[in-house]
Amino acid sequence: MKTVGNTILFTGGGSGIGRELAQRFHDLGNAVIVAGRRREALEETIAGRERMSALTLDVDDPEAIMAFARRVVTEYPELNVLINNAGIMRSEDLTRRRDLADAEETIVTNLLAPIRLINALIDHLAVQPDAAIINVSSGLAFVPLSATPTYSATKAAIHSYTVSLRTQLKGKVDVIELAPPGVQTELTPGQSARDGYMPLDQFADEVMTLFQQQPTPGEILVERVKLLRWAERDGRFDQVVGMLSAR
Repeated sequence: MKTVGNTILFTGGGSGIGRELAQRFHDLGNAVIVAGRRREALEETIAGRERMSALTLDVDDPEAIMAFARRVVTEYPELNVLINNAGIMRSEDLTRRRDLADAEETIVTNLLAPIRLINALIDHLAVQPDAAIINVSSGLAFVPLSATPTYSATKAAIHSYTVSLRTQLKGKVDVIELAPPGVQTELTPGQSARDGYMPLDQFADEVMTLFQQQPTPGEILVERVKLLRWAERDGRFDQVVGMLSAR
C-alpha cells in the first residue's frame, strides 16, 4: 500500500483511533474523508485541515450505506482506500437470560457494517490504482475478553473475513488488517485514562511506521498486541485468556 497521494475513506473518524489515524494519514499528504454518526465530532477531526472532509453515516442502516457509497464515489471519484474502523464494545453477562440488544447491535456495527460497505464500494475500488481495504480488528480477535464476548467474536470474524477478502482480491486490491491492543480511547467509559492500556499517540506512532514499510505487512501489529496475536501458536492461549479475565 502506498501511504501518500491517496483518497482515503475512514469510518469511525470522529474519535479515538479513527480520528488519530485519519489525521496522521492526512499529515502524510492524503485526501481524507471521515465518516461517522456525529457531525460535531467529525467537524472537530477535520478542523483547519484542507483536503479533509466529513460525511455523516449510520453504519447500522444497510440502505444508508448504499446511498452513502453512491454519494462518495460521485463526490470523490479518486477514492482508492477504505478503512473500516467504526466499532462498539459492550460488556455482557452470559450467566442468565438477558436482553440481546447489545449483542445484536455489536454484530451489526462491527461485522455487518464493514461487510456491507466493502460490498457497496468494491466495484469502484477494484478498478482504482493503488487500491486498498484496511479492516480494523483487535487483539481480542485472537484471545477473547470474556466480559465482552460478542465484541471479541465480531473481531475474530473480521479477522477471518479479511483473510478471505485478501485471497480473493489478490492482485487487484491490497487488503490489510490492523489489530490494535487495548488503547487509551473512549471505546468504553473511562478507558482513555485507564492504566495498562497503550497511550493513543504511542499506538499511532508505531502504526504509521508499520504502514510505511515496503511491502506493507498484511497484518499491522504493534509490539504490545503480539502477546494476543501469537498466544495460541506459542502455547499460551489458556494462560492469556485467564490473564485478560482477571484484569
